[in-house]
Amino acid sequence: MTDPKDTEATKGTEDAAGTTPLSPTRRTLIGWGGAGLAIGAAAAGGAAAMARTGDDAEPAASAGAAVAFHGPHQAGIATPVQDRLHFAAFDVKTDDRAAFVQLLKDWTEAARLMTAGKAVGEGAYGGLPEAPPDDTGEALGLKPSRLTLTVGFGPSLFSRFGLASRRPEALVDLPQFAGDNLDAARSGGDLCVQACADDPQVAVHAIRNLARIGMGKVVIRWSQLGFGKTSSTTPDAQTPRNLMGFKDGTRNIAGTETDRLEKFVWVGDKDVDADSAWMKGGSYLVARRIRMHIETWDRTSLQEQEDIFGRDKGEGAPVGKAKERDEPFLKAMKPDAHVRLAHPDSNSGVTILRRGYSFTDGSDGLGRLDAGLFFLAYQRDVRKGFIPVQRNLATDALNEYIQHVGSAVFAVPPGVRDADDWWGRALFDGSGKGA
Repeated sequence: MTDPKDTEATKGTEDAAGTTPLSPTRRTLIGWGGAGLAIGAAAAGGAAAMARTGDDAEPAASAGAAVAFHGPHQAGIATPVQDRLHFAAFDVKTDDRAAFVQLLKDWTEAARLMTAGKAVGEGAYGGLPEAPPDDTGEALGLKPSRLTLTVGFGPSLFSRFGLASRRPEALVDLPQFAGDNLDAARSGGDLCVQACADDPQVAVHAIRNLARIGMGKVVIRWSQLGFGKTSSTTPDAQTPRNLMGFKDGTRNIAGTETDRLEKFVWVGDKDVDADSAWMKGGSYLVARRIRMHIETWDRTSLQEQEDIFGRDKGEGAPVGKAKERDEPFLKAMKPDAHVRLAHPDSNSGVTILRRGYSFTDGSDGLGRLDAGLFFLAYQRDVRKGFIPVQRNLATDALNEYIQHVGSAVFAVPPGVRDADDWWGRALFDGSGKGA
């Protein structure tokens, strides 16, 4: 990992990410010397930055490369899906608007550095001996691993800081769906950070440092580690499988499909008014923790499993077809087959972009795995995306084997456009512009 203080020549000059390493005075002002938060071990490392896939249709880089932080949209949405996830929802603890805005600026600066493979502030060592280090240090020697950090604002944030009139109409509270058994401790949040990377230590390191920087202003409400991506935004790659053994995300929106992204994912001019113009170029995120009844599923016959999904387990081909990507004939599937009910043709064309991950959080005390799918879906309007699809899945045969136990929805603002911009700037400065 490249440390910005390795040579005196770096001080006062811009690094590869286009940011200036912090002086001791700047460090004191920002307050990155707060005590470390015991969230877990993690990291970020160094390498050359690449252009963001989804904005310019560049192919995914190797696992060690960096994804560009600046752009019209936040990275981590249309970006090629990485292998690991650390997702955290935060509650805001300060009533000081200026302090919260400063936190967003501090987080943005830290994110610029970490996604480029650099230490936060002055790094993990070599600073003032009397103060905690600016960076927790697990990142030293590690590559960026395509780390992306994506920030979203929950509905509850808009009851604070005089933001009520700025809440977009599309940022609705999700209704209760059939079969929901939601745990309040794993739901909601004033804001969220989605950290994706090809190295789990890189992803957790990023959340750990942001939580540490935010100490006293925000606190983690709940978090989720994910492994084994269950959806892909690169259709030329092999489709990943979920913990039930089936390929997932065959028809997912690709990061190169500019037209579909504009139609289904990015908020456009027609979706905003004067108060919500700050969301133009952003998206809406639904996060759902879905517990799978693994032991019951594992005792189910292969034929029933395939009937439930509407695809064969080996190739992933739809019923009556030979190849995974063959156009499905929905009427050949059982009426309650998952693919049939979730398909756009069964939902008036509704399409969402998914970035789900598998999770396993030990056992539940009865010898059963606490495992399943951490579902992440981005869309242009939750009311026209996730909500109607989820309602249509009320009769899904898969519901016998899954249960939604956590839920949250967030407005994800547009990307940080340059070194002077920061997460949520247009929301707080009232400009309605991302720069």
